[in-house]
Amino acid sequence: MNTATRKAKGKRLQKLVCKLILKYHAILEDKDVQSIRMGRKGEDIQLSEKAKKIIPYSIECKNQEKMKYLWDAYEQAVANSEQLEPMVVLKINQKKPLVLIDAEHFFELQANRK
Repeated sequence: MNTATRKAKGKRLQKLVCKLILKYHAILEDKDVQSIRMGRKGEDIQLSEKAKKIIPYSIECKNQEKMKYLWDAYEQAVANSEQLEPMVVLKINQKKPLVLIDAEHFFELQANRK
């Protein structure tokens, strides 16, 4: 895959994340949630001060096939979830555990928190 294709793939994911944030936080405007140009240092999604108060996260987006095992683990959680929301806890040596949940579910949770 060439560089332009990789960047386009990443940019699509960044745009999707911006769209989800705006979908669940009607108080925010397009200017509050910006997808940053590929190759620049820092966060992939730039949030205004107003947006940071609502979504206190630094957002990095990765759209890579190398991580396919994560989807395999998530699909296993889906298969076992019955009526519950699927979640995967990830851990490798020398690193803190991470949690993997559906992105839309995450932004919906953020929208409903008090």
